[in-house]
Amino acid sequence: MLDSLTEKFQKIFRTIKGEAKLTESNMREALREIKLSLLEADVNYLVVKEFVEKVKEKASGQEVMESFSPHLQMIKIVRDELLSLFGNGEKKINFSNIIPSIFLITGLQGSGKTTSSGKLALFLKNQNKHPLLASLDLKRPAAQDQLRIIADAVKVPFYEVKEKNLENAVRELITYSRNSGFTPLIIDTAGRLHIDEELMDELAEVRNLTQPSEVFYVADSMTGQDAVKSAKTFDEKIGITSIILTKLDGDQRGGAALSIVSITGKPIKFIGIGEKYTDFEHFYPDRLVSRILGMGDMMSLVEKAEKTLEKKKAEELTEKILKKSFTLEDFREQLAQIKKLGSLESVLSYFPVAGPFKNLSKMNVDEKKILHMEAIINSMTKDERIFPERIDGRRRLRIAKGSGRPVQEVNQLLKNFFEMKKLMKKPSFKSLLKSFSNLNQ
Repeated sequence: MLDSLTEKFQKIFRTIKGEAKLTESNMREALREIKLSLLEADVNYLVVKEFVEKVKEKASGQEVMESFSPHLQMIKIVRDELLSLFGNGEKKINFSNIIPSIFLITGLQGSGKTTSSGKLALFLKNQNKHPLLASLDLKRPAAQDQLRIIADAVKVPFYEVKEKNLENAVRELITYSRNSGFTPLIIDTAGRLHIDEELMDELAEVRNLTQPSEVFYVADSMTGQDAVKSAKTFDEKIGITSIILTKLDGDQRGGAALSIVSITGKPIKFIGIGEKYTDFEHFYPDRLVSRILGMGDMMSLVEKAEKTLEKKKAEELTEKILKKSFTLEDFREQLAQIKKLGSLESVLSYFPVAGPFKNLSKMNVDEKKILHMEAIINSMTKDERIFPERIDGRRRLRIAKGSGRPVQEVNQLLKNFFEMKKLMKKPSFKSLLKSFSNLNQ
């Protein structure tokens, strides 16, 4: 996510790091690079212009702290302005005082609108809410079927609207939800491949009839500025309250995420970070900004691990690492645990791109390699997994034949394992590990 932007910011900060102080000359070059980086990341040009002007103003004004190095000054200024773009702080969902709270899910067809309805329902279900899913796309019979399938998958109740008159359908749906004690009522609405008057009139009528406490606009981050323009139009025509940004895991540029809040004035409240229904989370601006600036987002990784991994096994692993008794047997078990978190690339993206983890962030990830590594480790004897330093050339050849992988891969796995053990011995790694353990207690 946002890999290109992160790389460019890191390059800018490294250039300033060698300077004794911020000057008009080095600032001019840095601002030029920041401007180009944001434009290449598909950030709206008006947003870029305002952003660069604010960074320039702060860097040359009284707000620069004398105790900071130029490198840290620039990072702080850029971080503050990025946070300002996103609207500082997590934004809570607006629930109504009257049951049911109604959430309208709007957006263009293909943006992930219906899937996001299901993901939001599952997220709220896990927050001890009692959501009900329904569709008011009454002109497309397949819309009901599609949402019903998703509702079954996330194990959330679904109500099929049979009434064809919109006003009667809304009354029927709200009455059922209220009488059954379901709240929030999450309503998927009609979408089109493009914005047209018929769609907007239909959505405006649904909004007026339902009086929702939230109108979510689902924006596909892969479409860049088109998502921003569409969100602005939806807001002007029907009045959106919040944004769900989907496919953020596949967005290499990220311009939509950086532009959409500034252009619409509406907050991003949720982000879709994968294809699974559980790949959906609250949007924390500070965490995304940290990742953009190469500082990682370990807190989100910890929270993801807490929801996915077995606590007992995690505690056992922590103890083994601290006691320096981590083996290939443990590594094999951890590969199985990591697969539960999602793709290896997505896991590594949470780590900082500098410091002791910089080599992790630069790893070229091939998901098939996990299967290959498991096959190689499975071809070892238990003694070899516990004492890998005993594996000589003859044994490596036998392991390669047994796993069906080349000897070079066996060598590479052992090399990576020994390097990982060195990393685990570093005080910074152990300190971080202990802090994570404390978070779980």
